Amino acid sequence: MREAQFIKINRERWVQIQQQPSENADETAEEFTQLVEDLGYSKTFYPTSRTTDFLNKEASKRYLRIYENSKTNKGKLWRIFKERIPLTLYKHRWVVYGCFVAFILFVVIGAYSAKNDPQFIEDILGKSYIQMTEDNIKKGNPFGVYNTGNPLIMFLGIFSNNIMVALRLFAGGILLGYPTIQGLVFNSIMVGAFYELFAQNNLTEGFMLTVMIHGTVELSSIALAAASGLVLAKSWLFPGTGTRLKALKEGAKDGLLIALTNFPMLLLAGFFEGFITRYEHMHAALKLLFIIPSLIIVVGYFIIYPLRVNAHLRKRNNNTTTMQHVASKEVIHA
Repeated sequence: MREAQFIKINRERWVQIQQQPSENADETAEEFTQLVEDLGYSKTFYPTSRTTDFLNKEASKRYLRIYENSKTNKGKLWRIFKERIPLTLYKHRWVVYGCFVAFILFVVIGAYSAKNDPQFIEDILGKSYIQMTEDNIKKGNPFGVYNTGNPLIMFLGIFSNNIMVALRLFAGGILLGYPTIQGLVFNSIMVGAFYELFAQNNLTEGFMLTVMIHGTVELSSIALAAASGLVLAKSWLFPGTGTRLKALKEGAKDGLLIALTNFPMLLLAGFFEGFITRYEHMHAALKLLFIIPSLIIVVGYFIIYPLRVNAHLRKRNNNTTTMQHVASKEVIHA
């Protein structure tokens, strides 16, 4: 049989398997069996063709799905954070990287603007907040805003507020990402102005060692929340070869997974801000015991770990391909 005829006979079924893969375990196994049979035939008669490469890749996907379905549900949530979220972060890594870079860039812009225009700080932070901070500085308690009130009430209030901010940034993706970008820019500039307020009072070191106890995790979560919204917006704006609705569903799923990481991040940030940051007079070494591990978590989990998980998956996929070659030969001989 000529390759063109082979493709014509099976094309519709292959497209169905590729674009609408079954979620049912038995149907997935059947798809895998059919693909292995087609792969065996293709490797025999068209070993170097693109058809063989296509079938090999699709069979690999079915195998991995069978492998995942064979696992028990025990530790499912753990596997989401161990594999699924890192792979989603890797898939959209340039969006995530871009949000981190944009956040830092607009923090710098906010600080520079505040440095050159005193009115800018007041416009961003509000006159009453600036007055309160300046009064605290005069009292020798520049970060007094963090040590007033009940720690538990403060923690709950901060956590709920930050969750709402993160959800708004994610939901903004459905409106083509404009509210998401606007929120990212505003929050970044506000952080820059907030920093400059202390820098102008020679409290740069105090800011970095006190505010960043909770700020390392909290500020990173803003960039991640923006990334979740832009992933949603990107799927809507650039659906690729599939339908816009299908792309939107996929983008919503991926964006929600990224947004899911913000829950433990903001929980940790809220705990630090409510219970730890209030002790601003603790030794710098103790503060670093919170800041450095937080930085390692952010860089390690959101930047380095996704690269490692993807590399591991590719290695496992290569091993799977080798197994499929053996399976296809057995089908041929049979």
